[in-house]
Amino acid sequence: LQLVESGGGLVQPGGSLRLSCAASGAILDYYAIGWFRQAPGKEREAVSCISSNDGSTYYADSVKGRFTISRDNAQNTVYLKMNRLKPEDTAVYYCAADHTGWGAPWEYEYSDWGQGTQVTVSS
Repeated sequence: LQLVESGGGLVQPGGSLRLSCAASGAILDYYAIGWFRQAPGKEREAVSCISSNDGSTYYADSVKGRFTISRDNAQNTVYLKMNRLKPEDTAVYYCAADHTGWGAPWEYEYSDWGQGTQVTVSS
């Protein structure tokens, strides 16, 4: 399984971006997918996850109501729509696959990672 993120960039505060996590080498709907981010000088943190077992989702408190995770199995892609972006959302965003299918927000559950895409929120 290989994962490739795209959709990052520079956006003004209050703007929106949609990140994509495209998979190759495996059928993505067999895996839970998590989005994580790492800001300069900070630990990597879970942002949002989606289960393949029951469709449940997880959002970090800091992004609830602003970010939406979704999956398009036909496109073998998971998306993260980010609205009302804030400067503190600036980070490298990674998607990762959890073979258990549950999508818990713990890094150790994820064994396949993409290279990351930079999101910068600045005026």
